Amino acid sequence: MDFFESKESLTTIEWILRGIVSFIFLVLSTKFMGQRSISQLRFLDFIIALTLGNIIAHPLSDEKLGMKGSIITTLVLIVLYVSTTWLSLKWTFLKRYMDPLPITLIDKGQIHFHNLSKARISIDYLLSELRKEKAGDLKQVSLAIWEPGGTISIFMDTQYQPVTPADLNIQTQPLSISKPIIIDGKVDMSLLLELGKDLTWLSTEISHTHKKISDVRLATITGKTIQVYSEPKKD
Repeated sequence: MDFFESKESLTTIEWILRGIVSFIFLVLSTKFMGQRSISQLRFLDFIIALTLGNIIAHPLSDEKLGMKGSIITTLVLIVLYVSTTWLSLKWTFLKRYMDPLPITLIDKGQIHFHNLSKARISIDYLLSELRKEKAGDLKQVSLAIWEPGGTISIFMDTQYQPVTPADLNIQTQPLSISKPIIIDGKVDMSLLLELGKDLTWLSTEISHTHKKISDVRLATITGKTIQVYSEPKKD
């Protein structure tokens, strides 16, 4: 465990061990903090990500710095992060500080210029986001909101929204999502059990294209229909 301590120099193996320990420690730390901390970089998440990266990075590049201090400091920050996140669910004032209320940028086709300044975004950026939503005319936008996560939610006026089958009283089939049941010859047994089927049924379903399951690169199931995808034929 000498690689944990500060030294004048580290061997190649000790550098490798430091990297392995740091990687495992960061994986476990991130898992403990929760999926949200990596899927959405809020105000607090950004601070934690920036700080943890700097703390762990130094012992990985400077042999004179031990890992013990970095790991202890990281654990303290993780406890503070989890505690603050939990307290923000209990205390409204803390929640409002960490997750500010959304800011209205456009209301019924009218831009709220003072709210643009509050959100610290430019008119050019707002127009760029509108173009991504195919909103060519500001008058067509019923509502645009600056979300705490840094995104803009845009809602078109009802008369400019796409017509849906419900508007035309058209009956549609229930939504069915394709799920991969075979990938590179390996069967997703949990999905197969969920469907109440077995390998014999699966082999029969793919027999019209492949002799063996192990030969299938990809097969998906949508509802009760199996689609087998094969390699394109070479010219």
